[in-house]
Amino acid sequence: MKSAPRMTRVNELLKREIADSIEKYIEHKKDCLISVIEVNTTPDLRQAKVHVSILGNEDTKKETLRALKKKRAIIQQQLARNITLKYTPVIEFQYDSRIELGDKVLAMLNDLEKE
Repeated sequence: MKSAPRMTRVNELLKREIADSIEKYIEHKKDCLISVIEVNTTPDLRQAKVHVSILGNEDTKKETLRALKKKRAIIQQQLARNITLKYTPVIEFQYDSRIELGDKVLAMLNDLEKE
């Protein structure tokens, strides 16, 4: 059972480092916000799925996700330099709409409250 807390720590460490790398290496428009929501690493540390939320219009979201996938190798190199793990996981970026959906629900609740 000790592996579960370890994987949680590894995922949080990767999340923090990936967020720092995105801030450094990804150019995005001022009306766009990129957030790393969650990182899920396989137990063998070979692969990691990075769930990102991108707030902005649809074109901005597509463009930013494309830029993330294009700069994946650079971000992965930074992970290898900054984190000491047995393996540096191969990262895969996936769009996550949880924050956007939560924002819509809050807006609906605010509208109901005003009525």
